[in-house]
Amino acid sequence: MQSDTQPQTRRGRRPAPAPRRRISIVGIIGDLLVTAGVLVLLFVVWQLWIGDAIIGAQFKDEGKSLSESWAADPLPPAPTSGTETAAPAQPTAPPTADPPALPQPGDAERFGVVHIPRFGADYQFPLAGGVSSARTLDPIGLGHYPDTAMPGQVGNFAIAGHRGSHGAPFADLPSLHVGDAVVVETQDGWYTYRYRNLEYVRPDGVNVLLPLPQQPEIEATDRIITMTTCSPRYGFSERAIAYGVFESYTPRTEAGPPMSLTSGAA
Repeated sequence: MQSDTQPQTRRGRRPAPAPRRRISIVGIIGDLLVTAGVLVLLFVVWQLWIGDAIIGAQFKDEGKSLSESWAADPLPPAPTSGTETAAPAQPTAPPTADPPALPQPGDAERFGVVHIPRFGADYQFPLAGGVSSARTLDPIGLGHYPDTAMPGQVGNFAIAGHRGSHGAPFADLPSLHVGDAVVVETQDGWYTYRYRNLEYVRPDGVNVLLPLPQQPEIEATDRIITMTTCSPRYGFSERAIAYGVFESYTPRTEAGPPMSLTSGAA
C-alpha cells in the first residue's frame, strides 16, 4: 500500500552574503604608494639602462655624422708649430706632423669627436666646449674644460662625461688598459693619445685640471689628456680620473685615418 503523502523536501539555507570590503583612506593611500613604487622602479630601469642605451646610440650617430661631414669638406692645411713631414695615404706608423693650434671653442660648440676603440668601433661621441650638464654634457655627450689645453697642445687637455646617465659616454672609463688609444678627431685631423693610469679624487679635487695634473709647482712640458667622470657609476662621492699621453697627430688633408682607430686597443 502506497502512501499518498509526498516526502517533504528540505529547503537549503541561503548562502550568507560575502562581507563587503570596506574602503578606507589608509587602503587607498597604500594602493597609491604601491603604484608609485612600481612607476619609480620603471623610471629607474628606463633611466639607467634603456634610456642610456637609446641616448648613447643617438650621440654615436651624431658623432658619425660629424665625422662624415668633415671627411666630405676638410679644412685647408692649418699652420703648425714646426716643419710638417708628409704622410702616406694609408699610414703604417704615426705621422710626424706637429698638431695645429686650435682656438678654444665656445660654450656648447661642437668641435671634436672622441673615439675609444677599446669600447667598440662605433664609439664616437661628440665633443663640445664647456662642461655644463644642462648645455653640454646632457644634450651633446662630452665637454671640454674651458681654459685647459686644446688637443695636441703642451699642457692638459681635459674633458668630462657622464658615467651613469645621458648616454653614459664614460661608463667604462675605469676599464681602460694601459696603452689603449683615445683618438680625438677634429675637422683638421686626428690626435692620438695613449692611456696611462687612473686615480680617484674627491669631487673638489680640481688639481687634476692643472697643466701638469696634481703638480702646481711644476711647469708642464708634456701633452696630456685628462678624462673625468663620476664614481661610483651611479653616485657622486668621488671622481674617476683617467690620464693619457699624446702620441701623434694625423692631418686629414695628407693621410687617411690613423691606425690607432682600428688597432687602438692595447
